[in-house]
Amino acid sequence: MPTVAAPVLVRLPDATALRQMFHLRYGAEAQLGWGPRLRRDYGHSTPDDVYEALVAGLIAPGCVWLDVGCGRELFPNHRDLARVLSARCARLVGVDPDPTLNENPWLHERVALGIDAYDGGAAFDVVTLRMVAEHVEDPGACVRSIERALRPGGVAVVYTVFAGSPMPLLTRLAPMGLRHAVKSWLWGTQPKDTFPTRFRMNTRSALQRLFAGVGMREEAFLRLDDCRTFARFRSLAELELRLARACRAVSLPYPEHCLLGVYRKP
Repeated sequence: MPTVAAPVLVRLPDATALRQMFHLRYGAEAQLGWGPRLRRDYGHSTPDDVYEALVAGLIAPGCVWLDVGCGRELFPNHRDLARVLSARCARLVGVDPDPTLNENPWLHERVALGIDAYDGGAAFDVVTLRMVAEHVEDPGACVRSIERALRPGGVAVVYTVFAGSPMPLLTRLAPMGLRHAVKSWLWGTQPKDTFPTRFRMNTRSALQRLFAGVGMREEAFLRLDDCRTFARFRSLAELELRLARACRAVSLPYPEHCLLGVYRKP
């Protein structure tokens, strides 16, 4: 009888996992810069921190992992984690039509295609989409390809911005040249890392509907406050954190936030 692989174990990051990820990413207490220290003092984990802690818990030894739209990096600001997880998994495939794929040092295999054109052959335990969903032209084709790539019991992780947050709303109105300038000023990004956006699968309901359409169910979901708009500017960064704390105190959602969903193939 053939061996049936066990379902991938999904554990949302708890306080211990987030603390471990924090120090792995930012260093010991004496090494902390003002930004990580400020967020720590406000009890705030960035959406990237939560996503990385979740993925670190999913990628077990021997895991077969597909990263969609990976570009140059698995985790753009956490190369140590990329190195650890790349070595831990049995196979890591990156799928991306953009030539920056060839600059990614962590992949075991590179496939220069969009996910909708890739046949994963039910070979993967985990499929991740980090800040990719907002760029997808055909969400239905994307999700069908993800389902085909996953083995039974495997999971897809979608980490993306919420379509109704202020920054995504502004980017819909701004020409690409202005987007390059604003992103460079706020976050120091390069033009080759900015791509056209569509926001066609950037709500929880849209993701649930799309994955349900291919027989997959929502395993877990988090709404993550995103206080990084002015992260390069200390006084403005603290103002963002104060506003987020005030919103939590009166049970209001912080306007700028990200979505992190996990969807399982039965």
